[in-house]
Amino acid sequence: MIFGSISKLETFSNEFVCFVKVTTSEGLIGWGQTSTYNADITAQVFHRQIAPWVLGKDAADIGALITLVEAREHKYPGSYRARANAGLDTALWDLRGRAEERPVVELLGGSAKKLRTYASSMKRDITPHAEAERLVKLRDEFGFNAFKWRVGAECGNDIDEWPGRTEEVVPVVAQALGDGVSKLVDGNSGFSPKRAIEVGGLLEQEGISHFEEPCKYWELEETKIVTDSLSIDVAGGEQDWDLKTWQRMVDIHAVDILQPDIMYMGGIWRTLKVVEMAKQSGMTMTPHSANLSLVTICTAHLLGAISNPGKYLEYSIEGDDYYPWQKDLFLGNPFAIEDGKIDIPSAPGWGVEINPEWLRKAKRQVSTL
Repeated sequence: MIFGSISKLETFSNEFVCFVKVTTSEGLIGWGQTSTYNADITAQVFHRQIAPWVLGKDAADIGALITLVEAREHKYPGSYRARANAGLDTALWDLRGRAEERPVVELLGGSAKKLRTYASSMKRDITPHAEAERLVKLRDEFGFNAFKWRVGAECGNDIDEWPGRTEEVVPVVAQALGDGVSKLVDGNSGFSPKRAIEVGGLLEQEGISHFEEPCKYWELEETKIVTDSLSIDVAGGEQDWDLKTWQRMVDIHAVDILQPDIMYMGGIWRTLKVVEMAKQSGMTMTPHSANLSLVTICTAHLLGAISNPGKYLEYSIEGDDYYPWQKDLFLGNPFAIEDGKIDIPSAPGWGVEINPEWLRKAKRQVSTL
């Protein structure tokens, strides 16, 4: 199928979200998203360092375009380049799906279906009993049977959010949720190996099966010490974009479960490289998708297609009070939960429509030939 060349690239951004629209010479369009947070800065990177290299190029070969940008901008490796490239990559996947009238999950070799989710709490400024109460309510109302909550303090160097919180929140929440529920916790790089192993022992006692990012994520050897010491799964990788780092993470088995974030990674095409690394090593993928923007939709499509998915899709339970910028991004509700599961959209492309009213209020920037 002829997609044509990229003739126009548009961004619609605010501080938190940047959507990308690709238009080709054949009149085809696709919508994608850069990574969230400081998205207005990422939009500048997109128009300065992504758009000039891909305008006029064939829209069909996503990998070639991402590789071209990385080569041309080789002096600027790093998170912002990857975050901006994610906007191009995800828009081109959407364009292809719309052109072929198929959802992206099918383009990737899978099929639209229901996915089990885990309800993911982002809060630390909440008492253990209040956290337990709201998670139990979500269990009873929406049928979630997997939950993740926070321990320690983000990059806390063994200093808890407040003294004793970790030792309290682990058993209080675990016991309130009861049996038949998968239980996960996230340390957000908060602990030294020694302290992480101590906390891991408490997690094991309370039936928690997943310990995420226990140590500084950039110190893989520290995390490996914890992984080798505990019987439960240690997970990590959400912050990482560099493929060499990913290969080292896999080679030394720093973690048991890999958690790339599609938007931090630079899109689906680069994330599939991590999927393949994991597959070769017999590891599973439970990607990071910690807000209800396009990242969760893209991750659902990915999990519906790969042969080594984890047990569930991360689903943020934080609403407009915590993430007010999530409000009204899309038409309808593509994030509806029933019996703890979400539908992978079956309409062409990503299967969602961005709210025109949101776009109208955003800052629009255009790059053309």
